[in-house]
Amino acid sequence: MTEDHIRREVLALIQQIAPEADLNHLDPTARFRDQFDFDSVDFVNFAAGLQERLKVSIPEQDYPRLATLESAVSYLTSRTTP
Repeated sequence: MTEDHIRREVLALIQQIAPEADLNHLDPTARFRDQFDFDSVDFVNFAAGLQERLKVSIPEQDYPRLATLESAVSYLTSRTTP
């Protein structure tokens, strides 16, 4: 799975969970919860949605690695690349 594909999936899921998020002005290095209304329930739904969309297992202890766009894409790329 390419990094671009993963980025598109992450952004699509954010749009689904937090439709008020302005993805055009998203800072890839800032935490999602600092940029838009993304509470702990949204974050758990985000992690579960990524697992489903990308067919990857994400251990709960790795959830902090999903906090920003940049870190999420990097982490997920490493989990989906053989």
